[in-house]
Amino acid sequence: MPTPVQPGTMPSTHRPPEVPMLDPQARALLDLMEARGVPPTHTLTPAEARKFYRERRFFSQPDPPAVGELRELRIPGPTGPASPIPARLYRPLQAAQQPGELPVLVYFHGGGWTIGDLDTHDTLCRQLANGSGCAVISVDYRLGPEHAFPAAVDDAVAATRWVHQHAASLGLDARRIGVGGDSAGGNLAAVVALTLRDAARGGAPLPLRLQLLIYPATDMRAAAPSHTSNGQGYLLTRDSIEYFRGHYIPDRAQDSDWRASPVLREDLQDLPPAFVLTAGFDPLRDEGREYADLLSAAGNAVQFVCFERQIHGFITMGRLLDEANTAVDLCARAVRRALLG
Repeated sequence: MPTPVQPGTMPSTHRPPEVPMLDPQARALLDLMEARGVPPTHTLTPAEARKFYRERRFFSQPDPPAVGELRELRIPGPTGPASPIPARLYRPLQAAQQPGELPVLVYFHGGGWTIGDLDTHDTLCRQLANGSGCAVISVDYRLGPEHAFPAAVDDAVAATRWVHQHAASLGLDARRIGVGGDSAGGNLAAVVALTLRDAARGGAPLPLRLQLLIYPATDMRAAAPSHTSNGQGYLLTRDSIEYFRGHYIPDRAQDSDWRASPVLREDLQDLPPAFVLTAGFDPLRDEGREYADLLSAAGNAVQFVCFERQIHGFITMGRLLDEANTAVDLCARAVRRALLG
């Protein structure tokens, strides 16, 4: 005998899916890349991969919005002025109506510590500046394989300290600084936050107000379940991850160094508030969630958001993926709350 339907209800004909559906726009992008024979990153030389990544932005990224000021910087590297780190300062379009020193987000681009530069993330940094009302300084840290681990870490820490020391001359507020990045850049932002926390405990304070971690790489062992479930077919593959890891850390014994894998750092207390964003069809999904949970368990303020239907790298693809623009807006609001609130 059929089960009676209660008044005011309708029988359900569909069971909720156990696995979220891939965003149709992301699916269309992946299908187009396959139809056009776009070569996987791991089949390219680093020089070829950098060129392809730089050129791809014209297809997938929105037009770069106007900003109030754009200034190229040369930051002294860890070994001094002889090895400068290129950087780019963005002041928001509305900065003219905001007298005084601006808060600043120091941003590290993604690209597996092997590809990416100031131009590949130019649009995103403009969006974050305008959306948050804060300045953004994008850092062009050294890449592997020419400069292996921990060169990128050393550059990221040196750049953040330089911004703090020279904030006043740049029209920035040294008391309101955050760090952020996507993928490999999220890894660097997390490591910078840990490094500066340790230095502050040793009597060299550089207080950070935020760590913005966009699908961060937090565990170089690449053993989380999502590396298997999402390891093929969603743009970032296990083969590409191995490619990037090999160029950044040739010695696998260094995977357990917390500067490579911040998820392995035992002491995660006393860190700046974190906004952690992940993607459901990303091999890095689980390690991003794990790091957010560990930060929370250690008593830190953490906001966590997962775009369940998205792929790795989606936040820079706002020309093609509507959810990318939603994610950028969320990140900009998080920066604004942390640095201007």
